[in-house]
Amino acid sequence: MGKIQELSERLANQIAAGEVVERPASVVKELVENAIDAQATQIDILIEEAGLKKIQIVDNGEGISQEDVENAFKRHATSKIHSRDDLFRIRTLGFRGEALPSIASVSELTLETATADETQGSYLVLKGGKVEEHRTNSLRVGTKLTVENLFFNTPARLKYVKTLQTELSKIGDIVNRMALSHPQIAFRLVHDGHKMLTTSGSGDLKQTLAGIYGVATAKKMLKIEAKDLDFNLKGYVSLPEVTRASRNYLSVIINGRYIKNYALNKAIVQGYQSKLMVGRYPLAVLEITMDPLLVDVNVHPTKQEVRLSKEKELTELISQAIAESLRQINLIPDVGENPSFKRKVEKIQTEQLDLPLEEQPKKKSDLNYDPKTGIFYVEQTSEPPVSIKEEPFEASKPLPLKSETEQVATTEISPTTPEEADDYVELASTDHPEFDLSTQSGEKVIEQAITKLEQEKPQERFPLLEYFGQMHGTYLFAQSKDGLYIVDQHAAQERIKYEYFRERIGDVSADLQELLVPFVLDYPNNDAIKLKEQTELLQEVGIYLEEFGPNSFIVRAHPTWYPAGQEESIIREMIEMLLITGSVSVKKFREATAIMMSCKRSIKANHHLNEAQARVLLTDLAQCENPFNCPHGRPVLIHFSNNDMEHMFKRIQDPH
Repeated sequence: MGKIQELSERLANQIAAGEVVERPASVVKELVENAIDAQATQIDILIEEAGLKKIQIVDNGEGISQEDVENAFKRHATSKIHSRDDLFRIRTLGFRGEALPSIASVSELTLETATADETQGSYLVLKGGKVEEHRTNSLRVGTKLTVENLFFNTPARLKYVKTLQTELSKIGDIVNRMALSHPQIAFRLVHDGHKMLTTSGSGDLKQTLAGIYGVATAKKMLKIEAKDLDFNLKGYVSLPEVTRASRNYLSVIINGRYIKNYALNKAIVQGYQSKLMVGRYPLAVLEITMDPLLVDVNVHPTKQEVRLSKEKELTELISQAIAESLRQINLIPDVGENPSFKRKVEKIQTEQLDLPLEEQPKKKSDLNYDPKTGIFYVEQTSEPPVSIKEEPFEASKPLPLKSETEQVATTEISPTTPEEADDYVELASTDHPEFDLSTQSGEKVIEQAITKLEQEKPQERFPLLEYFGQMHGTYLFAQSKDGLYIVDQHAAQERIKYEYFRERIGDVSADLQELLVPFVLDYPNNDAIKLKEQTELLQEVGIYLEEFGPNSFIVRAHPTWYPAGQEESIIREMIEMLLITGSVSVKKFREATAIMMSCKRSIKANHHLNEAQARVLLTDLAQCENPFNCPHGRPVLIHFSNNDMEHMFKRIQDPH
């Protein structure tokens, strides 16, 4: 008997499940994608014990016909592609035909489905991939798919499952990405009877953003749009003052599919240029539409990794669109809008008045909180407070029509790694008021906030500053018609010198200087092969390498703009850039050099300026292309508006 045998279908499905079904969040992702492909406008996701006990997906999509029900659980059986050509023009989220059989092979699965053109639906039960029951069933049009006891027959997989909170955060992250990718679909996520997320399905991406990240953050999101012959780009990015400690808040969506792509994430950050602090990342949601021929999604079973045929052109489009949107706006931080600053001011005022906090005058706003009942409510002038509390969700209740579920998302993207925990706490405590916006009143709060933002008149980009003092030889005080400005003198001069050095270093000759003593560069064989292939690219930036042995190169000349004594180190750094990124740019290298030179040659703290020097510094700052941030992303100046000053000194009393 031969040694090579064909694996049984059940065993093959369990092997495939190792790639497709990594954790409960993978099950949610695959089943929700199927519901989206079925043209559902409403999707409910009901979770118990972070998905390990039960995952139920209910949608109002097209459903599955009776004759296709069992075929749907056969490996590589799909209705989404039929020929080789279809594989290169994929317009659906799923297409491999692996998800359902893989999930069924490691769980107890129940399917209830019906189509619009059939009088009866289907009821199917599978355990470990084997059909236990199949009968007709009466059900509304759509599909209800229940997955229970996940990994019951593969206990080794349970050892790799993290804590329930970690698994739940993964599910929340997946559903949030789905909601951002498809704002036209109403999503609902419920865990152990507690609602985590609801979206209205109105198609307004900014409304979905406001629910997930909070109204305060949505107000500081900037709309971007750009397109060329191949790509159509639109979405929202945060102002430089709204950042997070990880890239987890960058969502790139290609043809309705959330994907992970390092190059595109890097392009988003590069679009901010020097406006971001080191180690901080913006929030962004970018929707990119392109011809399916330009993207290959058949790279990994999870379909989150893709290959782009014109990746360089797309990254340039993204960076330019973000940079152009940020160029014309005022980026001076307003201290009065800082939540922590507001809390400190309120505390000082409370201590001065010697009154309990709950008895202090409260600022009238659309949304208020009652500490006795724990309910957020909308304050009205002629009627008593209206509670925004939702009816408990009933799992067995049929999905209502879309018009009855005009709701807005109310949960944030949870951290997916321990390193993001601190950032998550910051996000939850400042940007996410934990109130239920699932009613029309709650939705109106967000709509009013967004409308108010859009109607605000744009301020002039940089104010006319009048210097009047200095503190500790570090900060300059200036005033304008709209309030007080505090300027960090080191950051200001760093920005001025950076833009000066950037232009001077860029204005150089392409002439070469012969070396009196040439030097030799040695590299391992794999790097040496890359350098031999890229000799023309290196010559474009003034680096001429001659082969000097199997894996060695000799350098006999260098561009004249290289600083004396740094010739070899500069050439090594630029070659290192080529080996790591696949490209080499004099512009990027000179930018890094300009940052270093500007930092070392700028005035430091405890250096007192006379009035003439301070006025010249402020005048030069106003002429900068970006006067708001130093090259490292730190703010150059902050603003106290006249209104902020009057509130701090109680010259304007808040309404009781």
